[in-house]
Amino acid sequence: MAISENVKNSLAGSSMIRKMFEEGIQLKKQYGADKVFDFSLGNPDVEPPKEFHEVFVKLAQEDEKGSHGYMPNAGYPQVREALAKKISKEQGVQVDSSLVVMAAGAAGGLNAVFKTICNPGDEIIVSRPYFVEYRAYAANHQAKLVEVDSHDDFNLDLNAIEKALNEKTAAVLINSPNNPTGKIYSAETLASLANLLEAYNKKGRVVYLVSDEPYREIAFGIEVPPLLSCYSESIVVNSYSKSLSLSGERIGYIAVNPKISDKDDLINGITYCSRVLGFVNAPALMQRIVAQLTEAKIDVSIYQSRRDAFMKVLDNAGIEYNFPEGAFYLFCKAPEQVAGDRGQGTGNNDTEFVEHLKKHLILGVPGSAFGKSGWFRLAYCVEEKIIAASGDAFKKAMAEW
Repeated sequence: MAISENVKNSLAGSSMIRKMFEEGIQLKKQYGADKVFDFSLGNPDVEPPKEFHEVFVKLAQEDEKGSHGYMPNAGYPQVREALAKKISKEQGVQVDSSLVVMAAGAAGGLNAVFKTICNPGDEIIVSRPYFVEYRAYAANHQAKLVEVDSHDDFNLDLNAIEKALNEKTAAVLINSPNNPTGKIYSAETLASLANLLEAYNKKGRVVYLVSDEPYREIAFGIEVPPLLSCYSESIVVNSYSKSLSLSGERIGYIAVNPKISDKDDLINGITYCSRVLGFVNAPALMQRIVAQLTEAKIDVSIYQSRRDAFMKVLDNAGIEYNFPEGAFYLFCKAPEQVAGDRGQGTGNNDTEFVEHLKKHLILGVPGSAFGKSGWFRLAYCVEEKIIAASGDAFKKAMAEW
């Protein structure tokens, strides 16, 4: 046996997102990049703000001794201090630098958190649909991802979450703005979830509420409510992959509620786990850069304009979708297929429909990859001209379906 059975099984069900993206590369070689409408991968294409380039050049030209060496595993003290001020303002609670751990992106941050809080066999509750890699992140630390349904509008179903809570529950994981739906959970929803968990905590094990927030600053005229100010046992994981378009630089942070239980052990555990997971520390240069960019962000109006243009394309094609309040995805309902002389419906199979779209050189991702069959995701982090040009292809695909 060359590789472990666990890895072999994981490869068999590997990320559908990456699969579609790689197929897109081949289709572009075959038909030409301008003929392929690739909405598969959420890879931010809006350039980082000019302030990033200015700070990057400035720091790269400095020759300060030790600037590329090891630092404390939790990150540079001055960087954590700068981010603590940003997080305090954003979350509505006073967070000091000791509660901030720099991370190798949100993915690195979530893995460090899960390794810290989970024993083998523990469970992490998440609402469908959810980012596909959450399954692997839980499994990395011998935990199980427990999926529960959301409401029809993709808001959290608190009754479903409550029923899933048990003595093995280590955390409830939320993601707002949500990938793939673009849903933003309201302050009222978060408060109700906090009340539910507080009531449960009185009866048994304390359950953490972990919020994955890389899309926090990509919201369209709607405020993303703070989490740390509504529930004491809360942890926020964020990155600059989307807000500054630095996905390839792998820089983010973990922020812990100042009232959380066993605070010192938790922070020390997250710091230790970041090290032994192999990240060691977040990238040194990127830490120093983001510390100077706490007020900077990309032009979010570009994504909003693309969203609006894409909704028109889908409306004209007759494709239903959930209205996205943030992020850069449209989560669409796979249309029911009509067959036979009498036009009987044969169901809305998302995988079949995505394969059908591919025949028209449109690439999306089946909703089943996100735990929600019958739907599919389209990422609009592409130029608006590509979105507009896809209109005829969507119409033809629907006509043939």
